[in-house]
Amino acid sequence: MSKKSSSPKSGKRRGWLASVALGSVALVALAALLLVGYLSLIVMPSLPALDTLVDYRPKMPLRVYTADNVLIGEFGEERRDFVPIAEMPQVMKQALLAIEDDRFYQHGGVDYTGILRAGLANLRSSRSQGASTITMQVARTFFLSRQKTYGRKLHEIALAYQIESRLSKDQILELYMNQIYLGERAYGFGSAARAYFGKPVQRVSLAEAAMLAGLPKAPASINPVVNPARAKQRQQAVLKRMRDLGYISDAQYQQAKQENLVVRGERRRFGVHAEYVAEIARQYMAAQYKDDVYTHGYSVYTTLSSTEQQAAYEAVRRGVLDYDRRHGYRGPEDIIDLPQDADDREQAIAEVLQKHPDSDDLQAAVVLSATPRMVRAALASGEEVEVSGEGLRLAASALTGKGSNRIRPGVVIRVVRDAKKKWAITQLPEVAAALVALDARDGSVRAMVGGFDFGLNQFDHVGQAWRQPGSTIKPFIYSAALEKGFFPGSVINDAPLMLNAGDAGGQAWNPQNDDGRFDGPVTMRTGLKRSKNLVSIRILQAITPAYAQQYLTRFGFEQDKHPANLTMTLGTGSVTPMQMASAYAVFANGGYQVPPFLISKVLNNQGQVLSEFAHIRAGDEANRVLDARNAYLMDSMMRDVVTSGTGAAASQRLGRRDIAGKTGTTNESMDGWFAGYGGDTVAVAWMGFDKPRSLGDKEFGGTVALPIWVDYMRAALKGKPQSQRSMPGGLVQLDGDFIYQEYAAGNAVRSVDVEDNRSLWDRLFGRPAQPTIPIVPMPSGGRQPGQAPDPHMYGG
Repeated sequence: MSKKSSSPKSGKRRGWLASVALGSVALVALAALLLVGYLSLIVMPSLPALDTLVDYRPKMPLRVYTADNVLIGEFGEERRDFVPIAEMPQVMKQALLAIEDDRFYQHGGVDYTGILRAGLANLRSSRSQGASTITMQVARTFFLSRQKTYGRKLHEIALAYQIESRLSKDQILELYMNQIYLGERAYGFGSAARAYFGKPVQRVSLAEAAMLAGLPKAPASINPVVNPARAKQRQQAVLKRMRDLGYISDAQYQQAKQENLVVRGERRRFGVHAEYVAEIARQYMAAQYKDDVYTHGYSVYTTLSSTEQQAAYEAVRRGVLDYDRRHGYRGPEDIIDLPQDADDREQAIAEVLQKHPDSDDLQAAVVLSATPRMVRAALASGEEVEVSGEGLRLAASALTGKGSNRIRPGVVIRVVRDAKKKWAITQLPEVAAALVALDARDGSVRAMVGGFDFGLNQFDHVGQAWRQPGSTIKPFIYSAALEKGFFPGSVINDAPLMLNAGDAGGQAWNPQNDDGRFDGPVTMRTGLKRSKNLVSIRILQAITPAYAQQYLTRFGFEQDKHPANLTMTLGTGSVTPMQMASAYAVFANGGYQVPPFLISKVLNNQGQVLSEFAHIRAGDEANRVLDARNAYLMDSMMRDVVTSGTGAAASQRLGRRDIAGKTGTTNESMDGWFAGYGGDTVAVAWMGFDKPRSLGDKEFGGTVALPIWVDYMRAALKGKPQSQRSMPGGLVQLDGDFIYQEYAAGNAVRSVDVEDNRSLWDRLFGRPAQPTIPIVPMPSGGRQPGQAPDPHMYGG
C-alpha cells in the first residue's frame, strides 16, 4: 500500500511556519548582535567595577549561642548564613534553577530564548513576565535598583556579560544563593532555612527546598509566615517544574506535594528563650567591636545549658501566672468600636492587635461576642476562637458585671490554650520575677531569666534589680557568728526586744517575727530553720553590725549597700539576684568565691577563636574566702530549712534530701525570695513589682519564689545522684551539735540573752521559756529519724 501524500495546502502552511521561525531566529540573532555592539561601545565603559563580587564579603549578623550550640540571639539588619556552593545541597540548587533559570549552565549570562518567550507572553497579557537570568539578578542585586526601565535593563545585561567573563558558573550561583533576600529579614538560602524551618539548609527536604526556591519572586508577600496559602501555591509550581525538567520523579513529586511543612516564623525562630542573656552578649560585643559587631559574623558562646535555660523560662512564666491568677482578673487591655462592614472590621482588629503583641503563648484577641457562657474572639492571624467552661473561670466576674472592666464586643483580651488544647482567658501579669542559676564549681551561668517577657520589659531583674533580700541574708550573718564562737547548738532567746534609735538606724524599733510567735530560747539551728527574726537580731547584736557588714564582702556583697545597724540581719540592704546566687555558691562549693561569668568565647566568621575567657574554679585555695568548717555547718543548717523549716516544700516536691537554701520575704511582702542549691547547682528565684508594693499579706518567699525555684531545680537535678558532703577536720561535738575545735575548750558562745530575759519572759507569758532541745545532725543534715516536722513553717 502506498503512503498517503500530503496536500499542497498543508505543505505550504508548513513552509510558511518554517519561514517565520527562521525569520524570527534571524531577527533575534540580528538583535543580539546589535545589542552586543551597543553594549560594548556605549554601556560597558560606564559600568562599575566587579570587585565586590570577586572579593565577596557578605554582611553577617552577630549570633549568640548556648554552651551546647543552640542559637538564642541574632543581631543585624540582615540575617545571613554563608554557605559555600560545594556545601549547598543538590535538591536546593535544582529547585532554584527549575523555577528561576533552568538554562543557567547553558547560556552566557543572557538567555535570548527566554527574552523572546517573555516578550511574546507580554504581548498576550497585561501582566509583564520577566526574563532575567540568575546572572542578571546578581548584577541587579549588587549594583542596580529594581526600577523597571530600559536603561536599567541594558546595564543589567552588560553587567551579566562582565560577570560571566570574570566568574565561574558555580561562583555566580554561590553569590546568588547567599545574597538574595528571602523575607523575614533572611538573606540567602542558608539563613532562610533556619528562619522558616529551624534547620541548616543542608538538611532541608524536597518539599522545603521547593518552598524556599519559590521565595525570590516575592519574598515579602508570598513567604509561608505572611501568606501560607500563596507560598504553598508557589511551592507546588516549583515542584511541578522540577518534575517536568526530570530533576525528580513523579513519585517524589507526589510525595513532596503532600508533605505537611512546619513553619517556625518569627515567634519560634529560637528554640530556647534566652532573650535577656542574648542582649547582655550584644551589649558586650558592641562595646568591644563597635559598628563591626552587626556585619562581621561574630559568634558568641555563652555558658547556658539549653535544657536548663528553657526549664528556667517555663518556671518563671508558670510561677508568675499562678500568682497572677490568685489575685484575680484586672480587666481588658483596650477597646475599639467594631465597624459593621466586614472589611473595615477586619482592618480595625488588625490595627489594634498590632499594639498588643503576643507574649509567647499569651495571644491578644478582640472580643466579637460575649456571654457568661461563651466568648468568641478574633486573633491577629484572623482565626476566631471560642472560650467556654473552665476557660472563663478567671474572668467570670467581668462577664457578668458592669463598668470599664466588663468583657464585651470590641475589648482586647488575652487567651491561651490549656493542656487540653482548649482556649482560656488569661491576662498579662503586672508582677515581675527572675531566676538565675550558677555552677558552684566555676561560676558559669547555667540559666538566667531576667523577667516574664523581654519583649514587654527589657529590664534585667537578675543583674539590674537592686532589691532588699529579706531573710535570704540571714545565713551570712549566721556564718559570721560561727567565726565568733557561735555554733548551731548555741541557744538564743526568741523573745520581744525593744531597740533604741541608734541600733535600728534612726528610730525606736520593736521587731517582730513573721509568724507572730515568740518561742523563747531556741538553738541557732532552729532559729535559722524557722527564720526567727529576734534570734537573728540578737546574734547580730552579739557580733556587731560593723563586723557583719565587713564580713559580707567575702561573698561578693557590696559593703555600702548594707546598713551598719541591726536591721541588716532582716535584709534591709540591697542585692541583685546574681549577687545572691554567687554568694550562696560559696556555701555550695565549700568556701570558694567563684565570680559568675556568662560568656565563654567569641569566634569570627571563619570559626577562629578571638577571645576565650578564663575563670576561677572552686578548689584553688587562693580563692578560699570561707573556712571549710563554716561552709559545712551552714550547709547542715540550711538543709534543715528545706526539710523541716520555712522551705520544707522544696524537699517535699523534689523528693531529695541533698538540697539547702533559705526563704526570704521583705517588709510588707514587697519581695519574695528563695535562694539555695543542690549538688553543684545554685539557683535564686525572686518575685516583686518594679514599682515596689506588697505582693499580698498571704504571700511570702515560700509561696511566690520557692515554686519557681523548685520547678527549675526539678529539671536541673534530673538524673543526678544525691550528693553527700564530707565533714572537714577541726569540728568537735558540743551540746549535741558541732563547733570549731578551738572554741570548744571554753570560748564557745553557748547562749545569748537567755538568763537575762527569763524573768521578762515569765512576766509577759506567765510560763517558763521552752527548754533547749539539742539536735545532733546527720552527715547529710535534715531532721533526725522520728523527729516530727516543724509546725511553724510560715513566713521567712
